[in-house]
Amino acid sequence: MAFLKYSLIRLALFAPLFVLFTFLELGALMSVICAALIAFAVSYLFFQKQRDEAAAALQRRFSGKAKPLRSAGEVQDAHAEDALLDANPDVTINNDAKGRKRP
Repeated sequence: MAFLKYSLIRLALFAPLFVLFTFLELGALMSVICAALIAFAVSYLFFQKQRDEAAAALQRRFSGKAKPLRSAGEVQDAHAEDALLDANPDVTINNDAKGRKRP
């Protein structure tokens, strides 16, 4: 949630600046570059708390300590499937074939 909040703040800074620079006829590429640089500078200087929260949220998500994205039932099903496959090594699963009709 913190990452989304910080991203929305940066987008809210970028969009009006882009419109302003486009209105001033700087050209599309130069408008994007100028708006991005100014939005970055403003968010870096004035939104440190939100930036730190967003960075912490990303760090938690990718550190391996985050809550799993699957439900407990899905995790149990996955473990049961893994155990079944380990017990039967001759069984293969082709996930690419799911949902396709065979000729």
